Amino acid sequence: MNTLASLNLVKSLENSASETPNSQPVYALISVHGDPTAEIGKEGAGGQNVYVRELGLALAKRGCQVDMFTRREYPDQEEIVELAPGCRTIRLNAGPAKFITRNDLFEYLPEFVEAWLNFQQRTGRSYTLIHTNYWLSAWVGLELKSRLGLPQVHTYHSIGAVKYRNMENPPQISAIRNCVERAILEQADYVISTSPQEAEDLRQLISQHGRIKVIPCGINTEHFGSVSKEVARQQLGIASDSQIILYVGRFDPRKGVETLVRACANLPSAFQLYLVGGCREDGADFKEQQRIESLVNDLGLEAVTVFTGRISQALLPTYYAAGDICVVPSYYEPFGLVAIEAMAARTPVIASNVGGLQHTVVHGETGFLVPPRDSKALAIAIHSLLQNPTLKESYGNAAQNWVQSRFSTQGVAARVHELYQSLTLDTFIQEIIKTKKLTPDLERQIQNLLKSKVLKSNEIKALEKLIDSFSNDIVQWATS
Repeated sequence: MNTLASLNLVKSLENSASETPNSQPVYALISVHGDPTAEIGKEGAGGQNVYVRELGLALAKRGCQVDMFTRREYPDQEEIVELAPGCRTIRLNAGPAKFITRNDLFEYLPEFVEAWLNFQQRTGRSYTLIHTNYWLSAWVGLELKSRLGLPQVHTYHSIGAVKYRNMENPPQISAIRNCVERAILEQADYVISTSPQEAEDLRQLISQHGRIKVIPCGINTEHFGSVSKEVARQQLGIASDSQIILYVGRFDPRKGVETLVRACANLPSAFQLYLVGGCREDGADFKEQQRIESLVNDLGLEAVTVFTGRISQALLPTYYAAGDICVVPSYYEPFGLVAIEAMAARTPVIASNVGGLQHTVVHGETGFLVPPRDSKALAIAIHSLLQNPTLKESYGNAAQNWVQSRFSTQGVAARVHELYQSLTLDTFIQEIIKTKKLTPDLERQIQNLLKSKVLKSNEIKALEKLIDSFSNDIVQWATS
């Protein structure tokens, strides 16, 4: 039977298949240094933590079972935390139970691999696919892929070759990182790039080999769009007529907070600058925060600048909604999660024209893009938007519509899930074939269909439902 006839067979039997397959795939999301349950704003906790957690939760809503693996950072942390039905965080012991910077974690990765395998063995959990995040997890995933033969998807979150290219003295670990990032691109079943710019960087700076699929990050648009500006300002005690410039993120030199502060020093009109974020006093970011505080004082901005400290995820939408403008002045940003969170709250964004920000912010529609490290250009952009309430409102409305149409968690998770399914279909069906009483003719037809390179997502779903649910009577009817 040829491929077309086989597809017709699948379509003719689709109505006979049950709507809910009995077998649920189990996916392992690996984020060695980014605990999905960590409070955002703590040292080492940022966009990657949000990405993994929101993807895991969204996949669970789609009927998947998701285990999100990370490293235990404190002795009293629970091993297993259930975030929602079908979605849990699992903390493995790898190295001392304390915070360790990303640059110092590589030596503990073999322990993480063994802990992962031990967990799988003692729980009897059978995973369908592994999805690794950041280069440290990539190394772990490649080792597991080699030992177990599991399909692997990878998300970079940042690329060493981009991060270090303008750095005079990159850390010693950078050479190892570059090797791992090349290996993962060439050896993973698929790499998810969160923006077209990242995909271009991977091809130009890492390797021409390997498969890349562009799927952006997703956010809970309802959560970030849940508060009106009026209510937000009432809750935060901000006057309705104040001009609020907002920055949300870590105090890291690459985030460009200094450029924003210098830009604000050049603004001719009244404003308030809210710097939303914080860190531990013994953390690496604390020195940068102190430096920014000194700069604020030196420029005479202390009366109009508010350092909020760490803000919970529950309160973050309130700050976004209270702002007139959210500024993302990063020097390097693979995607720009803060930008879409702010836009979901109907707040226009002014961002550096770098990396993924070039694709998340639409210049002249949802905000402005300006050159990085250019405080004068940033000041002009801020002033022009603050002085034009009509334009500001127009950009805010367009920003919210833009994010809802392209960056919702459920929409992004659907695309990721479809990618998973395309990679696991063969393994999934071969396992089921072993347990079903299929006629030799139909089994041969199914095997031929699996070899096809033209299956679409609806055909994949039809085939999954067909194999998982039809009875022997239906088989005989279909093949008679």
